[in-house]
Amino acid sequence: MIHYALRCDAGHEFDGWFKDSATFEKMAKRGLVECTHCATTKVERALMAPAIGAGAKRKAMADPVPAPVPAETAPVPAPAKAASGPIPAAMVAMLQRMRAEVEKNCDYVGPRFADEARKIHEGDAEARAIYGEATPDEAAALKEDGIGFESIPWVKPAEG
Repeated sequence: MIHYALRCDAGHEFDGWFKDSATFEKMAKRGLVECTHCATTKVERALMAPAIGAGAKRKAMADPVPAPVPAETAPVPAPAKAASGPIPAAMVAMLQRMRAEVEKNCDYVGPRFADEARKIHEGDAEARAIYGEATPDEAAALKEDGIGFESIPWVKPAEG
């Protein structure tokens, strides 16, 4: 997975994760990358500082970053709700597209997410994008050990 700082034509800045740079280019060209603030699809990569890892265990390979992990294993009931009320339909649609991309481009490891992320980080497993479930304790241990991952709201897949 590759992390990009992105900017829309209205000047909004936000982040995005992609399988590789070619995937970003293809998705942006097809209008599948949207600004998280205004939903425009006129998006380009912004300048960003390089990330420099300090892990002694890292091999000569690139630092693998596990794919997002769903916060819960159960699907969010429809309509999805946030602490302040229902999630806007545009946000649900964006999360559904994100879920589809994760499922298409990443390996599902289920409840073994924490173990597999640790193996990848330590070079004991193939570097690849993964997703799955982790308990709050497992997630805390990964963060404490400097193993990068993100949680995303896991909404029901889009119909169709």
